[in-house]
Amino acid sequence: MRALCNREGLLTAFNMVSGVVPARSPKPILQNVKLVVDDEEGSVLMGTDLEVGIRHRVLGVKVEQAGSAILPTQKIGPILRTSGDEELLLETGDEHLLVRGARSSFKLPLEDPSLYPEVPDFGADQYHVILAGDLKKLIRRTIFATDLESARYALGGVLVELKPDGIAMIGTDGRRLAKMSAGAQSENDPPAPSGTPVIPVKALKLIERNLVDDDLLVHLSLQPATALVRTEGAVIYTRLVEGRFPRYQDVFPTSVETKVPMAVGPLRLAVEQASIVTSDESRGVDFQFGPGALKLSSQAADVGSAQVDMPLDYEGKAVEITFDPRYLLDALKTLDDDAEITAELIDARNAAVFKTPDQYAYVVMPLTRER
Repeated sequence: MRALCNREGLLTAFNMVSGVVPARSPKPILQNVKLVVDDEEGSVLMGTDLEVGIRHRVLGVKVEQAGSAILPTQKIGPILRTSGDEELLLETGDEHLLVRGARSSFKLPLEDPSLYPEVPDFGADQYHVILAGDLKKLIRRTIFATDLESARYALGGVLVELKPDGIAMIGTDGRRLAKMSAGAQSENDPPAPSGTPVIPVKALKLIERNLVDDDLLVHLSLQPATALVRTEGAVIYTRLVEGRFPRYQDVFPTSVETKVPMAVGPLRLAVEQASIVTSDESRGVDFQFGPGALKLSSQAADVGSAQVDMPLDYEGKAVEITFDPRYLLDALKTLDDDAEITAELIDARNAAVFKTPDQYAYVVMPLTRER
């Protein structure tokens, strides 16, 4: 293999791909990435930990001799970041991988590229198509509600529901639940996934990082045990989380007694202020929804107390409920400050649902206090 690579193009691909490389592995070759240079197919950089993998297109490669090479991530990363050269020559010899610039030259250990596991390409002919900006919202508004420590359910990822004209994602940790839907198009009538397909958090973070242009289209294919996502510059492969996802529909209250419309920005700031004097032992903030105002109050021994008032365009009955402010802030930080959010409440003991006009629903269980 011999190729002249644009440094910025290779660095961009390396930054995307190196995120899946494991720090430790029983297969040491997985701690590297694999570069394939080809005039006809295009040049590709790939990485995998056997659970999640990515193939990323490398731009600006002039192929002198097609082939492949294993690039050690611990060395190639610093070389690409510190080099001042516009182009770098990468060449494999009998014993070394040579990386050469105008004023620098590196000889690195040579490994057999045929030993690197194959990272699947996007070969599906039945899939869903969604705008990158919409998929980014689906991920950001659900991924924070997952539970990586759960052993009982498949909560270490986000459930994906596919319909002919849309995609929904659901994340939960048992104490709160986030669900969002967005429009999508199905191509060639993909079959409905069996069971409850859950994409792991690591793969979702990788997918989100690769959604660099909100206006481009993304292809998503769910297989019985795997998922494939094709963005403008990459194909991402992931195994699905094993286990059963809980029946999340049962979490939503069947009736609502009070609806309180609010602006996201003022609510977020009020919750942040009220949470300043909370502690690990006294985490809750009391929310008093009433005509014309929301009053937030908190207190903790040796920390102090706080009361924050926020004007409301609401004239209904008063409702008092206690929340862990961290749970509300997690969701509010994913929304635009000028967006509207509506709290659907019953009483101090039943779950509250926060909804936005763009098909987002966030369910939070209240805290109970001895009075």
